[in-house]
Amino acid sequence: MNVLSLFDGMSCGQIALNKAGIKYDAYFASEVDKYAIKVAQANYPNTIQIGDVTKVDHTRLPFGGIDLLMGGSPCQGFSFAGKQLNFDDPRSKLFFEFIRLRDELKPKYVLLENVRMKKESENVITKYMGFSPQAMNSADVSAQNRHRLYWFGYLNESLEYEQIPIPPIE
Repeated sequence: MNVLSLFDGMSCGQIALNKAGIKYDAYFASEVDKYAIKVAQANYPNTIQIGDVTKVDHTRLPFGGIDLLMGGSPCQGFSFAGKQLNFDDPRSKLFFEFIRLRDELKPKYVLLENVRMKKESENVITKYMGFSPQAMNSADVSAQNRHRLYWFGYLNESLEYEQIPIPPIE
């Protein structure tokens, strides 16, 4: 399985995949923060850093494609704790890079995470993703008490993305 993680940070995607016991062959990471990249490379030296998401060329990714596209696009514009600029915040517009690469790569699976937000912004993201998010409190799986939205889906036979239900955490 080949993975492309956008907005990879310190590679929490690899932490999650490893904790879940999910094996992958190649892990490509799009990140611009030099400190986050340094941490990711220290912990996961086989990570293939591909730089700024706005400059990712899908034709330069591996033959056979990407099986899982995941990421948590910047949330500052959506967060109730911020100015709530929504898509008027240039960082929030980076969500559309996730969509661009999803449409170019057609991965088997997609996972997008973001904060709870105004219904209008959630509806825009849902429209582009093709299915509704599932709400989850990070406290169910980590030490942080943060409510998040997850769009987790797969590419069906009609070449449309469809939701994969996240089972309840016990």
